[in-house]
Amino acid sequence: MPKQKTRRSAAKRFKVTGTGKVRRRQSGRAHLVVGKKSGRQLRRLKGDAPVSDADRKRVDRMLGR
Repeated sequence: MPKQKTRRSAAKRFKVTGTGKVRRRQSGRAHLVVGKKSGRQLRRLKGDAPVSDADRKRVDRMLGR
């Protein structure tokens, strides 16, 4: 049986933590126009977020897990 290939686009977007959880970047942070979004909103969007349970199975499959 051939090896399962990882979808490279998914590998660049998701990271697996040491405990096995999958992390993703938060949307709405890229291509920011200065003054467009408040500092409060930008602070809230900082950092990673966990992948929701509804998408977890699909993301795991894309990552070859």
